[in-house]
Amino acid sequence: MERTDAELLHAARSDPAAFGEIYQRHAPVVFRWLERRARHLAVDLTAETFAQAWLSRRRFRDRRGGSAVPWLLGIAQNVLNESLRRDRVEAKARTRLGLPLEIGADDLEHVDARLSRNVALNAAVEALPEHERAALQLRVGEDLTYDEVARRLTIRPAAARLRVSRALRRLSVLAKEEL
Repeated sequence: MERTDAELLHAARSDPAAFGEIYQRHAPVVFRWLERRARHLAVDLTAETFAQAWLSRRRFRDRRGGSAVPWLLGIAQNVLNESLRRDRVEAKARTRLGLPLEIGADDLEHVDARLSRNVALNAAVEALPEHERAALQLRVGEDLTYDEVARRLTIRPAAARLRVSRALRRLSVLAKEEL
């Protein structure tokens, strides 16, 4: 008699082969579900889903008459959501850095040069005096107004403008020299 998914998951706590049976049974279903939602990522997301299922196998609760499919699809949904969130964060970072959203072989030299400049720029920002770096981070990094920068640093708005101006001037000089 064939064991239920619930029985296999319970056995999988100490018997990895039991989890292998779960995988063999349900990997095609999970793959098809993910393929409809994220075609080109389905293979990777299916693997990640079963990796997460393995890690959380002790938390499985049988609420569907022995079937693990709803539990696996719930994990797949979470894995897909996390992947989409990472993609949005990556796309936003690429846009902010001026990098193409898709990188081809021809773009690698451009990306390498751009990243080298960003490393040099980050080093230059780190070399700024702390009070200028803090003002620059708030104004440029967090896009705060000078009044908000002044409030955060407990200084006058004119002093905030001066600090940001000095920081940008220093970076401009360094950019001409190194970048």
